[in-house]
This record gives sequence, C-alpha cells and structure tokens, in this order.
Amino acid sequence: MHLKRWITGLTALPFLILLISKGGSLVFAIFISIVSIIALSEYYSIILHPEKSSGMNNVLPLLSCFVGLIIIFVAYRDMPDLMPALVVFNLLVSGFISLFKFKINKDVIWLVSKQLMGLIYIPLFLSYLVLIRNGSNGIFWIYFLLIIIFAGDTGAFYTGSYFGKHKLCPSVSPGKTIEGSLGGLGASLMAGALFKYFFLPSYSWWVSILLFICVGIAGQIGDLFESELKRSAGIKDSGSILPGHGGILDRIDALLFAIPVAWFFKQYLF
Repeated sequence: MHLKRWITGLTALPFLILLISKGGSLVFAIFISIVSIIALSEYYSIILHPEKSSGMNNVLPLLSCFVGLIIIFVAYRDMPDLMPALVVFNLLVSGFISLFKFKINKDVIWLVSKQLMGLIYIPLFLSYLVLIRNGSNGIFWIYFLLIIIFAGDTGAFYTGSYFGKHKLCPSVSPGKTIEGSLGGLGASLMAGALFKYFFLPSYSWWVSILLFICVGIAGQIGDLFESELKRSAGIKDSGSILPGHGGILDRIDALLFAIPVAWFFKQYLF
C-alpha cells in the first residue's frame, strides 16, 4: 500500500506542477471542475448508498453537478458574491422538486439536505481554490496550501504508525492517534515555515504560523469528516481511481476543509 501511494503521488506530481504553473487560470478552473464532478459522483455513491428512493436519486445529484459547475465558473470570473447566491438558488430548486416527491417518499427532505451538503462540501469549497489561484501570488499560494496539507498528511501517517498510542477519534477512524495528529501538525508548521521563508518572505511570521496551524487543523478535520461519511455507509474507500489512495474524494478530503480557511487568510489577513 505504501509503495502504491508513493508511485501514484510521484507519477501525478509532474502533471500537477505543469498544470498549476503553466496551465493558466482557465485550464486550472476546468481541471477543478473535472475533479469536482468526479468527487461529487463518489460523494453520492457514499451518501446515497443505503437509499432506495428512485427519481430524486438521479435528479438532485444532476442539479448539484450543474449548479456546482456554475459556482466554479463564477469563481473563475472573480465574482465571489454570486457563489452563496447559487447555493441559495440550489436549495430553492431542490426544495421545489421535493414537493412533488414527498407524497410517495417521506424521506425526500433528507435527500435534499444531503444534496445541499454535497454542493457546499465539494464544488463550493473547491471554487475557493480557483479564487486563490486567480488572486495575487495565486500560484505560490496553491503550492503553499498543497505543501502544508501534504506534509501534514504524511507527517501524521508516519508519526502515528511509529509512535501512535492514544486514539484520536476511534468511533470515526480507529487508526488515527493523538500522536499522529500532533506529528502532522508539526510537519505542516515546518513545511509551511520553509515555504514562507523562501518564497513569501514579506509575510508576517505570526499570521503565517496561525495560518499553518489553522490549515493543518482544518485538514485533519476534513480527513475525519470524510471517514465519518464512509463509516456511515460501511465502505472503506470513496473509489478506486487512484491506486493506493482510493478515490478522488479520499485524496482531497483534507484539502477541501483547508481551502476556505486559506482563502480567508489570504483575503483578509495578508
């Protein structure tokens, strides 16, 4: 499993670097749109796994894919004020659709809430990555964020494997430990500090350290949140598209929660 993880990661790395550095903002937005659609399909395979209600199981996922792509597009066009409005629009439409299904399926309201959560959790959160990419020092910030998350994920995995004794959240993820969590946070701090020193030296150290901590914590919460989703459905991985990593959602779960935190720091504190 370790070897597969490293082979997949190292194989994808040149493509990712080329995409971020040379692809341009439009290509990046298209890439994020593709990732969003795949992750949404994995999300619905998890969240609707126990459901057997026809009709709404097809309509609501399609609606979230459609609205999600529009959200990413308006982020590309640098119109962040429209993004929450599109979430509201989605709820209005899905609520309207549910009225016609409630008579035959009293659980339809839960389908609406799961669909809304999926829209926020994946395309809305990912759209903030597009906003970061299109802002000042956007390419550096993308690398900044990815390095903090990757270092935290790797540090937590190996620290927990060798030194983990106390369970962090056993009901959600039995393998994760407090020692691993602290090791991941330490790795995020070190990686973020090195990147800031060499590439963003003008940024405040105090605000940067706060960023590393908040992004590291958000990433770990995102990892546990996706584990919670999978455990509720009784599955191990969200998919099998990435050998050694599972699905796309398995690979970006920590990143999803960290993106809005990073955008907030970039937008208001730096």
